Amino acid sequence: MNAPIDPSSPAAASTEPADTLRSALAALLDGLPPTQAARAVERLIANYRGTTPTDAPILRDRADVAAYAAYRMPATFEAVASSLDALAAAAPADWTPAGHLDIGGGTGAAVWAARAVWPAPRPTTVLDWSEAALALGRELAAADGQLKESVSWERARIGSHRPFDAVGLVTISYVLKELTDADRAAVVDAAAEAATDAVVVIEPGTPDGYARIIGARDRLIAAGFHVAAPCPHSAPCPITPGEDWCHFSARVSRSSLHRQVKGGSLAYEDEKFSYVAATRFPPAPVPARVVRRPQIRKGQVLLDLCVPQGALTRTTVTKKHGDAYKAARDADWGDGWTP
Repeated sequence: MNAPIDPSSPAAASTEPADTLRSALAALLDGLPPTQAARAVERLIANYRGTTPTDAPILRDRADVAAYAAYRMPATFEAVASSLDALAAAAPADWTPAGHLDIGGGTGAAVWAARAVWPAPRPTTVLDWSEAALALGRELAAADGQLKESVSWERARIGSHRPFDAVGLVTISYVLKELTDADRAAVVDAAAEAATDAVVVIEPGTPDGYARIIGARDRLIAAGFHVAAPCPHSAPCPITPGEDWCHFSARVSRSSLHRQVKGGSLAYEDEKFSYVAATRFPPAPVPARVVRRPQIRKGQVLLDLCVPQGALTRTTVTKKHGDAYKAARDADWGDGWTP
């Protein structure tokens, strides 16, 4: 029977790390003048929206890092947690990463996301070239006893050809945009060499972000990895470059800083992201992936799907399909689907 597949099943991300992180971020802003934080955020947004890779840390000092953490960490956390949920759903039920390396992890959003998806402790290393970001990440992690004891924070130039120690899971989130083409290739290759089980790469859900994800996806497949998510296949992406891009959405609660900087009144926003999760072990990817928001019309639901044949297709589910129609009405953008 046709049915949506919950991307977080069998994994179910715990809400406790997210709540702890939100509390730690709220405490972080105590004593930081709102206007100073807002100015720092505006400058950082301008940098991140630029098109030229940087060869120096974007996060320069404590004010920059505090503003970035308060403004961006919740969204990064949700995007990474969603991506790791999809990996967990495609992995064997008893698989958990034996260790975690977060390349360019800054203040550690991916560490918190992995903690939510796989609650058991694991040795974890966060690499970043901003000492201020690492220091603040360490400070935030102190709010969670497990992370305080299990995570080490190391300064390193991201994109160098330094080999990494073998580790179960490697994450690279919102990093590739900051690198030159050569450094992007080097960091993905180094991640592939280090990962004994899985690599997950996340970028903004923009055409450029998607292009960087496709580049990373191609390099991981060439290194012998299988695509576990979001694609239901390891064939070339069926999207024609320049015509469309594959991305997904995660809902994020807005902080007071978000509302102050953006001038919005809603209590939430949707973080658009693109990602690839690849494994050395044969995964069990979803039979198909909903790649656009389902269109609900009178008596029917239109689903845009990426399918195992390495193609994009649209399927129409009507009332005559019974339970499948009810399931299609509940399906969401990014869900798995059984054709």
